[in-house]
Amino acid sequence: MGPQTRHIGERIACPADVVYRYAADPANLPRWAAGLGSAVEQVDGAWFVDSPMGRVRVAFAPPNEFGVLDHEVTLPTGETFTNPMRVVAYGEGCEVVFSVRRFPGVTDDEFARDAGLVAADLARLKQIVEAPRS
Repeated sequence: MGPQTRHIGERIACPADVVYRYAADPANLPRWAAGLGSAVEQVDGAWFVDSPMGRVRVAFAPPNEFGVLDHEVTLPTGETFTNPMRVVAYGEGCEVVFSVRRFPGVTDDEFARDAGLVAADLARLKQIVEAPRS
């Protein structure tokens, strides 16, 4: 099977810059990206997440005005995966799009599960940033 990508999108009724700032802060990952991990820690400028795959390193693209949230996840084995992610202005709100890539050896069920986890994470992000602030 050749490379395959599934683009998962979520429309959010919140300005793109607000969503970008929230999602770009690795300290917020456990709140909205439970599919990646449950706890985050910064050590010597690097961010680590306790994930189902073990302790992984997460590095986001540098801050930018284009909503690019691409990030690399480095597994305990040293293997690194690049995950494309964007926050794109859409009317008065935005759309967050995450590209789930299917790597060699990943079954149909595993690929569907990964896409489902990403969809759940983006739905959680939507819920958090759309919540009224007190």
